[in-house]
Formats: sequence, C-alpha cells, structure tokens
Amino acid sequence: MRVSKDWEDYECLDAGNGEKLERWGNVIFRRPDPQAMWNISFDSAWKNVDGVYHRSSKGGGSWEFHKKLKDFWTIQYKDLTFKVSPTSFKHTGLFPEQAINWDFMMNKIRNAKRPIKVLNLFAYTGGATMACSYAGAEEVVHVDASKGMNEWAKENMKLCGLENRRIRFITDDCLKFVEREARRGNTYDAIIMDPPSYGRGPNGEMWKFEQNLDKLISACMNILSKKPLFFLINSYTTGISSTVLYNILKTSLEPVYHGVVDAGEIGLPITKNGLILPCGIYGRWVDNDSNLI
Repeated sequence: MRVSKDWEDYECLDAGNGEKLERWGNVIFRRPDPQAMWNISFDSAWKNVDGVYHRSSKGGGSWEFHKKLKDFWTIQYKDLTFKVSPTSFKHTGLFPEQAINWDFMMNKIRNAKRPIKVLNLFAYTGGATMACSYAGAEEVVHVDASKGMNEWAKENMKLCGLENRRIRFITDDCLKFVEREARRGNTYDAIIMDPPSYGRGPNGEMWKFEQNLDKLISACMNILSKKPLFFLINSYTTGISSTVLYNILKTSLEPVYHGVVDAGEIGLPITKNGLILPCGIYGRWVDNDSNLI
C-alpha cells in the first residue's frame, strides 16, 4: 500500500459505515465511500460539516450544504495549487490519494537528466499533468474526452503558474488520439493513464475497461520512445486487482523494455484512528536506471 501522507490542505478525518469525513482546506465534507466498510460510531464531527453528498436510490445523488460555500476554492500540495469545487457527481475535482503518484513522477522526471515528453490519458483536471510539468517535463500532452475537465485543468495550470511551460490540452477519445499519434510518428518518454470503468468519447465512442484496456496499452507501446522512463496505470474499477495491472505490464512492456514492474494499492491515512482508507490501485513499469519510490 502506498499512502499519500504529505498533505497539509487535505485530510481524511474519519471513515467508516460506507462514508468518509474530509477536510478540503477549511471546508468539511461528508461523502459516500464504498471502501469504508468497517463499523464506527458517528461522533459530533460527522454532524458539524459544511456539506453532505446524499446518494439517490435511482443513481447519482445530490449535495446538501449547511452553509453557503464559494463556487470554488484552492488547496495546495507542496508547490502545486488546485481548484476544488463540489460537482453533481460527488467529486471535487481532485483525488488526493494520487499525490503519491505525483511524487513518483516528479522524482523520475527531475532525475532523468534528459528531456522528457509525457502523455497523460484520461487526464481529468490535470493533477498529474501539473506535477510533470512542474518537475521540468519538456512537454506534457493532456488528453481527456471532456471539454469541461480540460477547461478545469487549464485553470489548474494557471494556479500552478505553469502557463509558460509546454502543456497541450486535447479534447479527444484517448484510443483514437494514441492511434493517430502512431501514424504521425510522435513518441513519448512517459505515459500515464487513468481509464474509467465506463466512458464515452466526444463523438460517442464507447469505453469499457475490461474490453479496451489491452488494446489501448498495445497502441501506447507504438508511441513509446526508444528509452522510456515510466508507464503508469491508475484504476478505480471495481473488481480489478492490482495483480491484473502487474500481469498486463509484465507481459506487455517487460519483454520489450528492460525495467521493473510494480503494482499495488494507494490510500489515505485516517487521522482519527491511524487506519488507511484504500482508494484505488496502480501498476507501473519503470526503467532499469532508477529506483522505485
């Protein structure tokens, strides 16, 4: 388990009974979390919150706010600044557990001692994009099917002071974009992907994790440079083990490139009791010249 424990502006205060209690800057939220299966007693902290997300029996859900909040506010992770705003689909625009992966990427890029070109697929609001660009990547290509998420990512770019770095924002179906890049002869030294369980591209293209992941990875191998730095997959898909990601990378990248494959869970520390809230899985291939962190 790799744990994102260096936050100051974010905190998982407590978790259990299918929910989590979080601090986002000075704002306290109570949100559903299916991983928090253990039983706890709700104390007064669970009642003194600024917002609660209620799931609907018909799917989706809605927020109940106990005080008027700003449309958005910002939080920092080390030298990075991100916009936070509650969305209709429960999220806030940031997955704080991913900070452990941001640290990994930044360390790799800073120590590469050569220009690194990064491709970030299903890039959402650009946490990884900003981390890689801040660390000194020569170029980061940020691809997401949602125009709205790309606009949010551009706001994060400005908040991080990275307007003068080379970040390209592409609204496109990820698989189609990768296939076009191969035809154009473009290559990347590092590839990051956070594929959803289900999704649709801007033109209605259907994505299903179990059906399309292998095809996407095969396509990505056609655009890896001759000396790649890392290849990272994140997943929140229910029922997919980190061992699956390990096996995929072991059988696809390792026979072609000399490196190390690593996979496991990522999580967040729970302040109240010191437990770890599991938040997803990762798999990564790393070049032989570097140590995993």
